[in-house]
Amino acid sequence: MVKISKKLRYALEAVLDISYNSSTEPTQSREITYRQGIPQRYLEQVMQRLVRAGLLKGVRGPRGGYRLARERRRITVGDIARVVHQAEDNGKVTDNRNSELASKVVLPMWKDVEKNIMKELDSITLDDLCKQGQAQGVLKMVNNKAQFDI
Repeated sequence: MVKISKKLRYALEAVLDISYNSSTEPTQSREITYRQGIPQRYLEQVMQRLVRAGLLKGVRGPRGGYRLARERRRITVGDIARVVHQAEDNGKVTDNRNSELASKVVLPMWKDVEKNIMKELDSITLDDLCKQGQAQGVLKMVNNKAQFDI
């Protein structure tokens, strides 16, 4: 069975949290950690990668945090998966030992499976997931901070 990696799950939860619980203020990473239970050390790493990939915008300052870089209907699960997959592949040693069966049968079959999975993930947007969350009755946990400017 193909399993979702911890990093991908955390990335999906974090970006979906930003999308689902969005307000006018950027979402701070500690809010995501609190709501989703994602360890802070994983969260900051993945958030920076998502910012560099153009899926999120990082906002600096005391009221800083993260917001989506584009509309939630224009960000797919496949976009997020690619960013995480690329980060997971960095620095790994590949196995160059391939038998004839592996190179002519197993690996091409696996590439087709991966292609089909990515095609499916590219068809699911953050907007789709937010609508699913609303249909399932997931409560929005928007942090409405009082703002007092003088």
